[in-house]
Amino acid sequence: MTSALDPRTGAVVHCAAPGHDPESSAAAVRHLLTERRHCPPNEADTAAGRLVALARHYGNRPFTPLEEVRRELALDTDHFRRLLDLFGRLPELRDAVIAGPSGQYWSNTVLPLERRGVFDAVLEGRPGYPHIVGLYPGPSCMFRCHFCVRVTGARYPASALADGNAALASVIDELPAGSPESLYVSGGLEPLTNPGLGDLVRRAAGRGFPMTLYTNSFALTEQTLERQPGLWDLGAVRTSLYGVSDEEYAATTGKRRAFGRVRANLLRFQRLRAEREAPVRLGLNHIILPGRARRLLDVLDFVAELDAAAPGRPVDFLNLREDYSARPDGALSAAERTELQDILLAFEEKARRLTPALRVDYGYALHALKSGTEAELVRLRPETMRPRAHPQIAVQIDVLGDVYLYREAGFPGLEGADRYIAGRVGPGRSLLDVVGDFVTARASVAPRAGDEYFMDGFDQVVTARLNQLEADIAAGWAAHRGLLR
Repeated sequence: MTSALDPRTGAVVHCAAPGHDPESSAAAVRHLLTERRHCPPNEADTAAGRLVALARHYGNRPFTPLEEVRRELALDTDHFRRLLDLFGRLPELRDAVIAGPSGQYWSNTVLPLERRGVFDAVLEGRPGYPHIVGLYPGPSCMFRCHFCVRVTGARYPASALADGNAALASVIDELPAGSPESLYVSGGLEPLTNPGLGDLVRRAAGRGFPMTLYTNSFALTEQTLERQPGLWDLGAVRTSLYGVSDEEYAATTGKRRAFGRVRANLLRFQRLRAEREAPVRLGLNHIILPGRARRLLDVLDFVAELDAAAPGRPVDFLNLREDYSARPDGALSAAERTELQDILLAFEEKARRLTPALRVDYGYALHALKSGTEAELVRLRPETMRPRAHPQIAVQIDVLGDVYLYREAGFPGLEGADRYIAGRVGPGRSLLDVVGDFVTARASVAPRAGDEYFMDGFDQVVTARLNQLEADIAAGWAAHRGLLR
């Protein structure tokens, strides 16, 4: 067998990377095929070139149906099937796909869900508990972000909180144990505006679900933590960071002096979690908005300030994203995207120097851009949405107990969003009842123009993968569907 340190193996693993020589990769694959006796020498040259082409394709365009690639390679069905069999025998080719520019789709989302078998449940129409459940307990929000779909002024009535929290508690009690990542808290509206959130967090932690809280941290005050001690049972606090100045926050959220308060809250939270030796992780989520790419380096200065507030307990993670909604006002200009590549490289170097403990996740697109190329961004349209969605994979539940099929639909008063409610959890009606009835009845929602904005990046990736798998099965490629499993 070839050593893992053999440079020929490296030539295979990096064959989907931008600028890599496909001929050297093909030579390395040919060597592996003959050395491991997977292919006769007289066939190895042709097979090696095709295998590299296959790995390069799926390392860059992960959601292409197999039949489309077969036609691109001009192979008949039997030859393509043999090629897929050979691909499965070389783990280096699998690694090459995952290491490609679009590798984050595979490693962050597709393959973890494949390991859980949840795609099969959707394709086969089998009801069951959702793999991921988002709790949306917030009755209101103090911000009005220009990129948020929330209807201005819309909120849930305070009178709904008691019954709503009871419904969310019943969901926590109902979910099967064994998947700690199954539950998270987000919105919709700001979760920390719910005075019962700490109790829900403690209840979930007691069942083995240390939830991540997605929050703007405006209400993450010391007083809130004192009133809701259950918040210390969170697995992580993930703060949406809308800039590093009051001016940037005001431009994005519509609220004056908001950054100063968020900054003070996070500095105090850092000191408190260090004093308490609380295991809860702290992270930031930052969307690079148009005109602000150059400010990205300033985010690291803010992280360093938070680190200094609690020596020995640095900020755990930072997630960098573009606006994934595809709305025109969220896209960076071509010139700014070109500039962003150099900024990301400078950012990476500064992070190594200034915040060495920080784990940075560049997401689907920025990971590729940092490497010098563009990842295939999934952009679903109404005609490519799935009318029956994917409730076996993920749902979201608001404070009324309504179960939403998509993450960006769970806002009160949002036009058209109520069509994406699968049902309501309440006394005598469990989450399994809601999902089971929706799936077994083959209920569906006819997508309309604009409905794609109800889907976040996760929903879009899941939908693209399901469409791909369905196309593969229909074309007779069930045994190899999706290439990687």
